[in-house]
Parts: sequence; structure tokens; C-alpha cells
Amino acid sequence: SGQLHYSIAEELGKDAVIANIVNDLGLDIEKVMSRKFSIVSRVSEKYLSVNLENGNLYVKDRIDRERLCQTAPSCFLTFDAVVENPLNIFGVKIEIQDINDNPPVFFPEVFTLKMIELTPPGTHLVLQHAEDPDIGINAVQSYRLSDNQYFRLNEKTNSDLSKTPELVLEKPLDRETQSIHELILTASDGGNPLRTGTALIRIIVTDSNDNLPVFTQEVYKVSVSENAPINSTVIILTATDKDEGTNAKITYSISKTSKNNFYTSIFHINPATGEITTKENLNFENKEHYEMSVQAEDGGGLVAQSKVLIEIMDENDNAPEISISSLSTPIPEDSAPGTLIALIEVHDQDSGENGQVDCQIIGPSPFQLLSSSSRYYKIVTTSALDRELVPWYNITILATDRGSPQLSSIKFIKLDISDVNDNPPMFMKSTFVAYLPENNLPGASIYSIQASDLDIGDNAKIIYSIFNINTEDFPVSPYFSINIETGVLYAQRSFDYEQHKEFQMQVSAKDNGSPPLSSNVTLIIHIIDQNDNAPKILYPSTESGGSPFFEMVPFASEQGSLITKVIAVDADSGHNSWLSYHFIHMSEPSPFSISQHTGEIRTSRIFHEKDISKHKVVIMVKDNGDPSLSVTVTLSIYVGDHFQQVVPQLNNQFNDEQQTSNMHNIYLVIALALISLLFIITVMLVIISKYKESKPTPEFPTLNTNLYSQFDPRMLSNYNNGTLSLPYSYNVCVALDSSESDFSFLKPNQNVPVENLIDADDSGLGNESSKETLSAVEYSISEAQYSISEAQA
Repeated sequence: SGQLHYSIAEELGKDAVIANIVNDLGLDIEKVMSRKFSIVSRVSEKYLSVNLENGNLYVKDRIDRERLCQTAPSCFLTFDAVVENPLNIFGVKIEIQDINDNPPVFFPEVFTLKMIELTPPGTHLVLQHAEDPDIGINAVQSYRLSDNQYFRLNEKTNSDLSKTPELVLEKPLDRETQSIHELILTASDGGNPLRTGTALIRIIVTDSNDNLPVFTQEVYKVSVSENAPINSTVIILTATDKDEGTNAKITYSISKTSKNNFYTSIFHINPATGEITTKENLNFENKEHYEMSVQAEDGGGLVAQSKVLIEIMDENDNAPEISISSLSTPIPEDSAPGTLIALIEVHDQDSGENGQVDCQIIGPSPFQLLSSSSRYYKIVTTSALDRELVPWYNITILATDRGSPQLSSIKFIKLDISDVNDNPPMFMKSTFVAYLPENNLPGASIYSIQASDLDIGDNAKIIYSIFNINTEDFPVSPYFSINIETGVLYAQRSFDYEQHKEFQMQVSAKDNGSPPLSSNVTLIIHIIDQNDNAPKILYPSTESGGSPFFEMVPFASEQGSLITKVIAVDADSGHNSWLSYHFIHMSEPSPFSISQHTGEIRTSRIFHEKDISKHKVVIMVKDNGDPSLSVTVTLSIYVGDHFQQVVPQLNNQFNDEQQTSNMHNIYLVIALALISLLFIITVMLVIISKYKESKPTPEFPTLNTNLYSQFDPRMLSNYNNGTLSLPYSYNVCVALDSSESDFSFLKPNQNVPVENLIDADDSGLGNESSKETLSAVEYSISEAQYSISEAQA
């Protein structure tokens, strides 16, 4: 901070330029607006202003030195120039120079004096002095009396160096010759141009009052407390007169002047006793001293003049005043220690120790007061702030003066703390585990994961995303999706426990701050097994192609002898894969038993001669799921000591089965021939339709080098509704030679050479004729399958 001094004359015109204060303070004109340049003063703000665009200090209103400072020898306007970011306070003092803008004035302009005709020459009569609110050379400098033969003018210098005009009698008066004398008294100041003021003195010549009243002091000085009650005695004046009777009776009064007219509303003088008392409450802060002219007049009309100087003593009757000059609220929570919060001004209208103020912050807080000048304090931070702990502060400032008794005042400043993105989103746990039953509905919500952020606003707005833990793992995006706002996780597809038992992924929660902060958490999803797989029997095999499966048991087998063991597996897990084995369709007590847990088939008793030798048992294997799934297998058990004993039965069975199989083959050949014929007709129709569309030139298309057209075997699988269940499919080959044809069953994993199949590419099925042909083929296949089914039955 620094201080500037300027000097200007009073009565400058409005908008007159005093100086370029911005340049004089060494500030950058381009930054003063952003730094909130301002002038702070209770008085100067009325008279002065600053243009922030050019930096000039202007006169805002008429400056009258006499109104501001009255007759004080020096007059100043002071203010503080305040700029922020960083904070600086500059004291500015402007001296107001007096100009001769006021002439001397007598009040009243006509005053009357009485003199007895026997007054001896050399007698002095004190006259009313002229008033001039200017000071120095511009104040009253001299008096002049109009020409006459009886009186001359004398200028008396008082103890306070003021001059009082006196009228001196030079020759005896003669009432009978001239009873009234009128003189002109002229007062002149020393200004340029010279200004004067006049008064008329009327002197009345009377009889026999030859002594003037005399005050005991030319100037009375007295001090009175500003807290003095109304009607308090200020001083008692005393004047004496050597005459007797009515000529010695003295009457006291306050002289009629422009100032005294104002003082008569504040003070009262007892005409008989000369006691001056207060009529109103005094206030040191409004006026520190009073100067009154008093007079004592005797009964003969002679007057004596004196002056009373009343000094008002200050009392500690004003508490300090706290005002906020600048306040930054809210402030970011990441503000560094020492950050300026506010600039406050503390002012006490009292003087001396009564006006000296101590300031402090009450209570614990991360702030402190730093004195910037005699009246200004800065509030700065002392430690780091945390909005999440304390979102706002109520700063209490106490200002106490040093008077007796002490007076104080309190100011509350609410300071809001603004949020910065200093807290990442946080999860409740580092790892979350979810359980999802298999065969779920695609698109269903399966889990909700939430993170919280201690910040507010955009800094607390969370966006969720998922990604792989390891880049080499299969991506999780095709399987799961997450709502970026709510954190709800959705399954993109239905899951199969037998294919995927567990998924691990990272869930990221990122806020919307700047810069954004994020945190990750591991989410493990366990697929819960459902009972969606029936048991599969491995032994005896159910894929024997219809061939009989049998076991032979010696006739002499003992009870509990192991015959065979049914082996089955279940692709499910847990309880769903616990298997139990049972006999079903048992019409009579069976000589065999099966272990529910192991699947072992044993003899339950010894065999007898009357027992039949062939037994057919149906074994059911079921799991422990809910609902339970099962599978069955049929097993033929022959009782005999030698294989030759059971051969005739086997041959009969094989012959019956062979006849049945031959009949089945006949039916299959007939169905195959019909299908082949239909395919040949279909191919011909397609070729003829394409040939007609490709005219006008009667050219034949080039034959494919392959012997057979291509046909996708998956097409027939899509239209299979016969007795041969999928994944079996027909491999139908139609040769150009009608005598060549073939029909076979394909295993599910068999590689089919599609280059030798009839072309059934999707692109060739686009027209209407192709669709009609396809429908005919579907019908033929269905008829063939029905015939095969009937033959098998």
C-alpha cells in the first residue's frame, strides 16, 4: 500500500479532472475493472468519482471548503483506493485550497450605540466584527470608518490574534447640536480580487451614563462533556458597571451574528445572571467546539462585547462500526492458505482512545484477521477448506474500542464454500458378487451397483461403464450392458451354465467433474445351474441303431451277483446332477435289483427251473432337479449257463427284426425314388423358368463342371418333421442318370460334401417359381417321412 497527495482549489466545476489516479498508483488500466477498483470513504464518495475506463479522478459534486472545514486552517478530503486480486489499499489525501469566494459580512448590518454627551474624549466603544468564512489572506484583514469629526477607528488585537474594531471618541459630544451620528464601517479582506462588506453605525447621544460595562475577561474558554444533560450550566459570565441605579443594571445576551443565530438553538444565556446553559444534547462527533459573541448592556444603553469559546469533550458514546468493503463468496474449497476472503473497515466516531479499535474473530475457524491499515482488516484463510466437512462458515467479528467503559459491536459474515471435484466416486465394497440363474430372459435387469460421490452438482454426477479385467479374456459387452446413469446391469443374452459358469468384469464409476475422477470395482457374476439337461446313459448305449442289447446271466448265479452296471452322466451340476436308477414297468416280482445310487444290476434271488430265461427290463435314470428329468433304456437279460442256450432265441429275434428292417428298407427305397423324381422335375422347372427369362437369344447356359448341383443340407433340416429327429438330416443325391440314386443317414458331426448336392442357395429361391417348387419338395419329404414312420410302426 502507498499514499497519494493532491491539492485542488475549492469550487471546481463538476467533472473537473483532478489527476489520473490509476497511473499515479502504478496500476494497469486494463486490469482495474477486473480488480474492482473503488474508493472508500464516508465523505469523499459524495464529492469524487473514478472513471475506470481512463483512470481519471473527477469532481463529482461542488466542493465548498467553508462547508467542509469551516474556519480550520487546513482542509482535506481523504479516502482509500482499494483494488483486489491481489488486495492493495492506497491512502489518498486531497487538500482543498481556499479561494476568495466570500466577502466580509456584518451581522446585523445596522447596529445602534448609545453614548452620554458627557463621555470624555478617548473613550473606546467595541464594535461588532465582520465575518468572513474564508481563511488566511482571504479573511478580514482591515476595517475603515467613514470620515467624521467626532470619531476615529481603532483595531484591537485579541489574545486569539483576531481583530476587533473599536470606535474612539476624539472630541466631546453635544446632544443639543447633534443627537444622532451615523457612520459607515467597511471591512476588507486580502484576496484577489478584493472583497468588502459594510455596516451602518448609529450613535445616539444620551444624558448622564458615563461608564461602560466591562467583562471580567475578553475571551472566556470553557470545556463541557458531550454527555452533559440538557439545562447543564456551561459558564457564568460577569460584567461590571461603575454607574449606579438603572445605568448600572446589566443585561446579558448573545450577539446577533449569523453563527450566533444557530447557537441560540443550542445554548441559552440568562439575561440577568449571565449563566449560559444547554438547550439540546451536545455531540462531539457533530461539532467539537463553539465560538459565540456575547454582550453586556447597561441601563443607559452602553454595550460591552466578549467572546466565549466552548470546547466539547469527547465521551465514549459510540460503538465501533464494522462495514464490509469487499467479500468473495463463495470461495472454492481448494483455496490455498492465505487466500483473501473479505476486506472490512472498522470505524469509531469517537476520538483518542475512545476511537481506537481492536478487532478479532470469535470462535475457532480457519480464518484470521490481518491489519491492512489503521481502519482496514483483511480476512484470509489459515488452513485448507473441505466443503464436504463444512459447507459454509458464519464468521463472527468482534470490534472493541479502548474507551471507558469499552463499547463493542459484532458483525456476522456468511461464507459459502463452493465444491471442487476432489472426491472420486466410491463403492461400498471392493468386490461385488451376483448370482444369475441360467436360461434367463435376454434384456432383463440382473443386478444394480451403486457408487456415491461426496461432491455436489456435476462433480457428483456418476457415469457407469463395464470392461474386461484382462484384455485377453473374451469381451463382456456382448453379454452384459449397464445403464450409465443408474448402474443397473442387464443381460444381453440367455446364459447356459454348462458353457459359462462365471463372469468377471470391472465396473467403472466416473464423475462429471473437471478433471473427471473415477474408481473401479470388480463384479463377479456366478451363473446358477438350472435343471435343463436330462441324464445321458453311456452304458448300455442308446445309440446302437436299434440293435438289441442284452446281458447273459448264468443260471447258477447266487443272490446279489453283479450282472452289469448302468453308467449315466448329467451335464448339470450339484443337486441337478445327482442321479438315481430305477426299474420301471415291472409286472411281476423281478429276480433282479438295481442300486439307486450306483446303477449296479444284481440278482435279487437265485433262479429256479420254472423261471423264464428271457427278461426285458426298462431302466429309468432320473436326476434330483426340480422338476426332475429322466431317461430310459431297455436291457434284455438272458438266463443260461451256455451261450448256445440263448442263440435260438436271439436268432428268432434277429430274424423278426431283419424282416421288419427289410420292409423298412423297401419303404425307404420307394420314398427315395419319389423324392428323387420330384427333385429332377424341380430342377428342370427351375432351368426352364430361368431359360425363358434370359431370352431373346436362344442360348443354353454352360453346364456346371460338377456332376451334381449344390444343395445346403441345412435346408432340409429346417423342414424336418418326420420320425427321424434332428440332428439327423437327409443326404439326397440325384444323378443325371435316373438309374443312379442314393439315400443315407448322416450323423450330426459328419462333414457333408455340399459341392455334390443340389444347389439350394438362398439367392436362387427369390422368385415365385422357386417358392412353389420348394413347397412341393417340403410336401414330398413330409409324405416320405410319414411312409417311413408307418413302415417302422
